[in-house]
Amino acid sequence: MEKLSIHGGYPVRNAKIFYGRQWIEQDDIQAVCDTLCSDFITCGPKVDELERELCRYTGAKYAVAVSNGTAALHCACIAAGIQPGDEVITTPITFAASANCVCYCGGTPVFADINPATYNIDPESIEKLITDKTKAVIAVDFTGQVVEMDRIRKICEEHHLILIEDAAHSLGSKYNGVEVGNLADLTCTSFHPVKTITGGEGGVILTNREDLYKKLVLAHTHGITRDRTDMSVDIPEGPWYYEQISLGYNYRITDIQASLLVSQLKKIDRFIKRRKEIVKQYNEAFSRMPEIIVQQEIKESDSCRHLYILQLNLDRLSCTRREFFDALAAENVQPQVHYIPVYWFPYYQNKGYQKGLCPNAERLYERMMSIPLYPKMTDQDVKDVIHAVKKVVEYYRK
Repeated sequence: MEKLSIHGGYPVRNAKIFYGRQWIEQDDIQAVCDTLCSDFITCGPKVDELERELCRYTGAKYAVAVSNGTAALHCACIAAGIQPGDEVITTPITFAASANCVCYCGGTPVFADINPATYNIDPESIEKLITDKTKAVIAVDFTGQVVEMDRIRKICEEHHLILIEDAAHSLGSKYNGVEVGNLADLTCTSFHPVKTITGGEGGVILTNREDLYKKLVLAHTHGITRDRTDMSVDIPEGPWYYEQISLGYNYRITDIQASLLVSQLKKIDRFIKRRKEIVKQYNEAFSRMPEIIVQQEIKESDSCRHLYILQLNLDRLSCTRREFFDALAAENVQPQVHYIPVYWFPYYQNKGYQKGLCPNAERLYERMMSIPLYPKMTDQDVKDVIHAVKKVVEYYRK
């Protein structure tokens, strides 16, 4: 007899659909194998090729590939000159790295509230929090939707602030037709397995400013240079000579990762197209359900969505968020929650941050969950997710 869900009426699918998953094909595997059999598996030509291809794809002048997205954010803060005593405004609805990178430099994260409709950082909240200590804004493209960039950029220009775009979710998105990577002073993205493309891990910082690019290069390679124009001597002792001219970190990416990313980048348009198709089906299914609140999109953002968020209208449901979450999992549709407000964590609570700081963000957190969204999903997978959500809604509908 076929196993039935505790909610009854329909058979449970046999295989679980997780919220995100990489898509690795044979040509990706071959690209990695070719690099493993080559002369360089790190600090070699594949890293250079990856940086060139990322510049070509995004239109940015400079790219510095690093070991992960957190390293990208840290290097961006170093390049922005964040120091002890500086304040950096960011959102609490993000992974902890968006704020931690400020702390790494001795700075202080300041949390702005979100727009309750788009879930992105609210420009008005940013403006209210600016002080004479504010040095930068880290604007996170949550779920892949680009922030209200025109307004935020204007605020940063008026107050002489560095604008860092945390584009971990949004590689492949556009704002008014311009690719992410060309919108901020510094743009950071991630190549974690559930992102638009993956290198297993990895990240990149994109910029159009040569001065920031030079700082990024030093920051991710121990502060070491072989550029004679930066050295303290006119004539080096020999070809082996280099100098450490600042304190940097070992955030280099390997050629193994870079070869996988170069291969994946060739498929990014296909991945984006499929993500958009799935989002369209979800929007059509859930927008007419009063028990579900769908994230709103601003007209300027052509979004490659990394996450699809369900916000539960708990006034119309006879369940808690946890009960809804567990019911979906019982249907073999495994949701996730993105994210716990950063300042709720004990580390930040111990630094003096208090709950209640960003009411819109906290209300969203208490009602949201992410459902599966990745390009390898089949049409049947998408139908199964939609069916599972509708089934749980019907069961708990008041």
